[in-house]
Formats: sequence, C-alpha cells, structure tokens
Amino acid sequence: MEAAKPALIRETFAVGPLQCNCTIIGDPLTKKAIVVDPGGDHELILQRLDALGLKVVSIIHTHAHLDHFLASGEMKKRTGASLHLHQDDQFLWDNLEMQCKLFGVPYKPVPSPDQWLRDDEALACGCGVALHTPGHTPGSMSFWFPQAKLLIAGDTLFRRGIGRTDLWGGDYGAIERSIRQRLYTLDEDATVVTGHGPETRLGDEMRENPFIRA
Repeated sequence: MEAAKPALIRETFAVGPLQCNCTIIGDPLTKKAIVVDPGGDHELILQRLDALGLKVVSIIHTHAHLDHFLASGEMKKRTGASLHLHQDDQFLWDNLEMQCKLFGVPYKPVPSPDQWLRDDEALACGCGVALHTPGHTPGSMSFWFPQAKLLIAGDTLFRRGIGRTDLWGGDYGAIERSIRQRLYTLDEDATVVTGHGPETRLGDEMRENPFIRA
C-alpha cells in the first residue's frame, strides 16, 4: 500500500491594521511554503515561518485591496519570494497608494507582481490550485487544497456572509456565480479560511448563509 502523505502545515493568523487573515501553507517534506495575503506585520509572518521551519517561495494574493498586501513588498525583499496576483486586479494594484490614502493607512511601495495567477493553476509546492472567483473584485481568487480539505476564500465568502460588491470593480452577479458554481461545488467538509474573522465549514455556508445558499 502507498503510504499516506503527511498533512500540510497550515497556520492562519490576523495581521495588519484591518486584521486580514494571513495563511502560511507548508509542504512537510520539502519545507517550502506559500504565504497568502500578507496584510501587514511582516516581522510576525517571518517569525512564524522560522518557527515552523519553512522557507517561503511564493506570496499569493486573493485580491489587491490594500489590507491584503501591506507586507508583500517587505516579504519579497526579505525572502526573495515571488509575488502573484490575478491580472484583472492590476488596476487595483497600480492604485495601492490611493487606497491607502483613502483609508488613512501608511503606504509602503510594493513592486509589481512577478506572475499573474490563472484559473485552475497549480500553486507552488504542488499542494493546491487557484480558482478565479470574481465579484468582490474582478480578479478575486480562492485557493483550494484538496488534500487538506481547505479553502482559502479571501473576501469572497465569510462565515454567514459574502464579500461586499460596492467597492472598485465589485459585481454582485459575479460573486453569486463564483460562490454557487465554484465554491459550493467543493467538499462540504472543507474548512473555509475567510479574509477576515472566523473560519467556517463549507457545508454550513451552503445551507445557512443568509446571502447565498446552495
């Protein structure tokens, strides 16, 4: 019999002035990791990577709102990891300074993304796949890790809520399609890491989310 693969390393914690959920996903064999949405507190993220014995190779973003990128530049500078974003959010990335000014958050320059994320693209470390789930923003992405039954949904899906669609490029029809057709077709037992706030279970949202049910 083939030996079972060891479980992925996963740690999620809130960072930055708007308490974005940042997630570290690590391969237990290679010790390589991806960091999702480093929204601030780069020293804390680096400390957690060191404590877990992981080396970050890829920094991926669910979307390009300011609260999901604030530590990205410093993380890239300190680790050499590549930055990834869906191209449909380039206009938001190009206006990060404006976003920071609107919300009264100090701006630190961030380099352009190194690579554009694509729908159904395999993620670094071979442990997950990127899903294009537009609606909150045109380039919003979710990240699915089938081995771990883990869905990182960014600001697309929350515990008993959905992402707002009244910001730049938001589209309610698109977010409804993304949730129904992409997220609600995944494993009901999956844990959902949201962009802010508590985790939830996908099956619970399918049945109990007051905004969009399966």
